[in-house]
Amino acid sequence: MTNANYISVMDEHGIEIFKTSYLEPPPDGYENVTNIVPPYNAFSPQGVPEGELVYVNYARTEDFFKLEREMNISCTGKIVIARYGKIFRGNKVKNAMLAGAIGIILYSDPADYSAPGVQPYPKGWNLPGTTAQRGNVLNLNGAGDPLTPGYPAKEYTFRLDVEDGVGIPQIPVHPIGYNDAEVLLRYLGGAAPPDASWKGSLDVDYNIGPGFTGHGSFRKVKMHVHNINKITRIYDVIGTIRGSVEPDRYVILGGHRDAWVFGGIDPTSGAAGLQEVVQSFGKLMSRGWRPRRTIIFASWDAEEFGLLGSTEWAEENVKTLQERGVAYINADSSIEGNYTLRVDCTPLLFQLVYKLTKEISSPDDGFEGKSLYESWLEKDPSPENKTLPRISKLGSGSDFEAYFQRLGIASGRARYTKNRKTDTYSSYPMYHTIYETFELVEKFYDPTFSKQLAVAQLRGALVYELADSQIIPFNVQDYAKALQTYATSIYNLAKKHDQELRDHGVSFDALFSAVRNFSEAASDFHRRLAGVDLNNPTAVRIVNDQLMLLERAFIDPLGLPGRPFYRHIIFAPSSHNKYAGESFPGIFDAMFDIENKADPRSAWAEVKKQISIATFTIQAAAGTLKELL
Repeated sequence: MTNANYISVMDEHGIEIFKTSYLEPPPDGYENVTNIVPPYNAFSPQGVPEGELVYVNYARTEDFFKLEREMNISCTGKIVIARYGKIFRGNKVKNAMLAGAIGIILYSDPADYSAPGVQPYPKGWNLPGTTAQRGNVLNLNGAGDPLTPGYPAKEYTFRLDVEDGVGIPQIPVHPIGYNDAEVLLRYLGGAAPPDASWKGSLDVDYNIGPGFTGHGSFRKVKMHVHNINKITRIYDVIGTIRGSVEPDRYVILGGHRDAWVFGGIDPTSGAAGLQEVVQSFGKLMSRGWRPRRTIIFASWDAEEFGLLGSTEWAEENVKTLQERGVAYINADSSIEGNYTLRVDCTPLLFQLVYKLTKEISSPDDGFEGKSLYESWLEKDPSPENKTLPRISKLGSGSDFEAYFQRLGIASGRARYTKNRKTDTYSSYPMYHTIYETFELVEKFYDPTFSKQLAVAQLRGALVYELADSQIIPFNVQDYAKALQTYATSIYNLAKKHDQELRDHGVSFDALFSAVRNFSEAASDFHRRLAGVDLNNPTAVRIVNDQLMLLERAFIDPLGLPGRPFYRHIIFAPSSHNKYAGESFPGIFDAMFDIENKADPRSAWAEVKKQISIATFTIQAAAGTLKELL
């Protein structure tokens, strides 16, 4: 392969004595498929850096704190090797850049991508040592196309130069499998790993480095990355069913179609379900049914390159969507495991999700004749309230991001997942590899396709109810309860700095007062809603607009500090892991690592500012639930 990407070990004479594999051996039956994308990290710059190797565990913020602050190990001028897992890979690359690294190698450790007692593919669903996880390494923070932040990437659009593009890494990045990683890690010298949490399950010591030990101490690691970035066209496919009563109110069901290789799970387990849901609505229409509100079905392109298809379409249609968008339901992979349901959504949708899961049959063994709600509740109860199943906060990592985090359209996602208590491996082992095939799903994950069916039924039912209920089925009081929980949680975090809170005059009283005001406004609103005249279209439209626009009321047009496209004040993707959701992100980030800030006075002033912004936003949102100013 000319210009293939790989990693090599160089001896003291500059001779290559080891090189990682260029590609993955294809699975049975796929030997004749051409143009398979080899393992690479999209948007890595080109480069051939050479230097000493440092092992940085998962390359999380806390891993670099451990190295720099406690172990006094510098990554400046070094190539770092990190294991995949725990956080989004783009955050790993950003952390490595900030630590001064000149390149980063990502690998999948069997500790994170092999379940005990399971064979590697094709005999089981574990990761073989020959394969590597693809994926983009951008830090877009919701910008969409890195060259057109904030605006749709049309022919006429002004584009930034690539070196000014949003979130494009400045150091080469390349992914490898654990067979190759074992060779690189085996002879690392330097400090021993600080504790067991730094050890994977390869037969190596997991020394930190820098550099190799013994005879190989003069050896260096060299990266060879020859990626070429180019501007190319992407294709979203959009279908609509015009609403019969309120055609100017939109419920969106969207999921991506692009895949790294065969996409057996990601995205096709979701994309196939999206097609089936569309067919079901088609059957309803052939019987004369029409939804009250307009339904928009979207098959997004280029999700794997940074949520581009969904974000550019949102940017192109922003003026209409922010005025008319009722809800967005995501339809990415419908399975990432086969143990139980996983739902992440706005608090507005909690009650609707509970109601609909009670109406869908559980696909789980041992739950015949029982509902999806029952199996979900038994297998994954909420940590706050054992009588309800767990629902998580929305983070990012899929196509709801622009709709929820930027535009403030109520959003939700649902899929089947692993057992969080017993399954310690990250994602599903075959994620973004050549072995993520139809056979993987059919043989190991969902042979009867019943889990995927249950997820498709839930996604379809959510869209049906949101589009056809006379009153939009949102529960405002659940938002009030959630705000109380999040406010208590951020306050408890702040209380760890009790003395500083007093010294700097930091108070959360106004925030809690705003939350109480919101709770009262929510209760009043629900009382009024119960008495609304359903035969008066104007009265119905008034309350529906208040329901639709409540999520929008949590949007701050100025965005979060340093992240202008994350505009939701209550929720944002974590600054340390794009996949995870953080509540009160402005306050959380202002307080993060505050004990190590050079200027405590200005650091605590920023905390006060963020508390003030959150307080205002909640108070203003409460105001939208009232009849009069």
